[in-house]
Amino acid sequence: MTIISNFKEIHIGSYIKMRVIELEMDIVRICNFFHCSETEIKEMYERESLECNVLLKWSKLLKYDFFRLYSQHIILYSPPVNKISSSKETFLPRFRKNIYTRNLIDYILGLIKSGEKSVDSIINDYGIPKTTLYKWKTKYDEKQP
Repeated sequence: MTIISNFKEIHIGSYIKMRVIELEMDIVRICNFFHCSETEIKEMYERESLECNVLLKWSKLLKYDFFRLYSQHIILYSPPVNKISSSKETFLPRFRKNIYTRNLIDYILGLIKSGEKSVDSIINDYGIPKTTLYKWKTKYDEKQP
């Protein structure tokens, strides 16, 4: 089952359920891991969001970084960083915003290829530089069948 994700709307429970199905993981194992009932697990599948500590447990159990879904959302939908505010000193860790995963690149190229969005609309909507898009097209479009 291949699904190109819409990173704008994230229903984390459905992603978790999808991963459980992919791995064919037994519900008893999941219940033992979380120390809860099958009903509580099924309720988590229905939830749009989960607490961070619960999501971390799911990420470990299913060996998948569910937080990355939210990171991709931030990359695509957050406003450009203000140079003045970003130069202020902080004790928090700094991350580069322009780290694109292969899933995100495939998603963007898929939008262009399907005609759903033009290169110009990708640039305007997501703030991805034109040169970056053309590098992706050259690098990744060749490798696709």
